[in-house]
Amino acid sequence: MEKPQPNNPLHGITLENILRHLVEQLGWEEMGREVNIRCFVLDPSIKSSLVFLRKTPWARKKVEEMYLRSLEEQ
Repeated sequence: MEKPQPNNPLHGITLENILRHLVEQLGWEEMGREVNIRCFVLDPSIKSSLVFLRKTPWARKKVEEMYLRSLEEQ
Protein backbone atom coordinates (compact mmCIF):
# COMPACT_ATOMS: atom_id res chain seq x y z
CA MET A 1 0.00 0.00 0.00
CA GLU A 2 1.29 3.43 -0.96
CA LYS A 3 2.04 5.88 1.83
CA PRO A 4 0.43 9.32 1.59
CA GLN A 5 2.80 12.15 0.79
CA PRO A 6 1.10 15.32 2.01
CA ASN A 7 4.22 17.46 1.43
CA ASN A 8 4.59 16.38 -2.20
CA PRO A 9 2.14 18.32 -4.40
CA LEU A 10 3.06 16.16 -7.43
CA HIS A 11 2.23 12.86 -5.71
CA GLY A 12 -0.26 10.89 -7.77
CA ILE A 13 -0.09 13.18 -10.81
CA THR A 14 1.29 11.62 -13.97
CA LEU A 15 3.71 13.40 -16.25
CA GLU A 16 1.14 13.08 -19.03
CA ASN A 17 -1.48 14.86 -16.90
CA ILE A 18 1.04 17.61 -16.11
CA LEU A 19 1.74 18.12 -19.82
CA ARG A 20 -1.95 18.13 -20.78
CA HIS A 21 -2.67 20.71 -18.08
CA LEU A 22 0.19 22.93 -19.24
CA VAL A 23 -0.81 22.71 -22.90
CA GLU A 24 -4.36 23.66 -21.97
CA GLN A 25 -3.32 26.51 -19.66
CA LEU A 26 -0.26 27.90 -21.45
CA GLY A 27 0.01 26.35 -24.89
CA TRP A 28 3.11 24.91 -26.55
CA GLU A 29 4.51 28.32 -27.53
CA GLU A 30 4.57 29.65 -23.96
CA MET A 31 5.90 26.34 -22.66
CA GLY A 32 8.72 26.53 -25.22
CA ARG A 33 9.59 30.04 -24.05
CA GLU A 34 9.80 28.93 -20.43
CA VAL A 35 11.67 25.68 -21.10
CA ASN A 36 13.46 25.90 -24.45
CA ILE A 37 13.47 22.28 -25.53
CA ARG A 38 12.87 20.99 -29.05
CA CYS A 39 9.89 18.83 -28.14
CA PHE A 40 8.02 22.02 -27.12
CA VAL A 41 9.25 24.23 -29.96
CA LEU A 42 9.47 22.07 -33.11
CA ASP A 43 6.41 19.98 -33.97
CA PRO A 44 5.31 19.58 -30.34
CA SER A 45 3.31 16.60 -29.13
CA ILE A 46 2.49 14.96 -25.83
CA LYS A 47 4.14 11.72 -26.99
CA SER A 48 7.49 13.26 -27.99
CA SER A 49 7.53 15.38 -24.84
CA LEU A 50 6.89 12.36 -22.61
CA VAL A 51 9.75 10.42 -24.22
CA PHE A 52 12.18 13.31 -23.79
CA LEU A 53 11.14 14.31 -20.27
CA ARG A 54 11.32 10.74 -18.97
CA LYS A 55 14.96 10.56 -20.11
CA THR A 56 15.99 14.08 -19.08
CA PRO A 57 15.72 14.83 -15.35
CA TRP A 58 16.70 18.53 -15.57
CA ALA A 59 13.96 19.22 -18.13
CA ARG A 60 11.36 17.24 -16.20
CA LYS A 61 12.18 19.25 -13.08
CA LYS A 62 11.64 22.52 -14.97
CA VAL A 63 8.31 21.28 -16.35
CA GLU A 64 7.18 20.19 -12.89
CA GLU A 65 8.11 23.63 -11.53
CA MET A 66 6.19 25.29 -14.36
CA TYR A 67 3.17 23.10 -13.50
CA LEU A 68 3.30 24.07 -9.82
CA ARG A 69 3.52 27.77 -10.76
CA SER A 70 0.51 27.40 -13.04
CA LEU A 71 -1.50 25.96 -10.15
CA GLU A 72 -0.60 28.92 -7.95
CA GLU A 73 -1.80 31.35 -10.63
CA GLN A 74 -5.27 29.78 -10.87
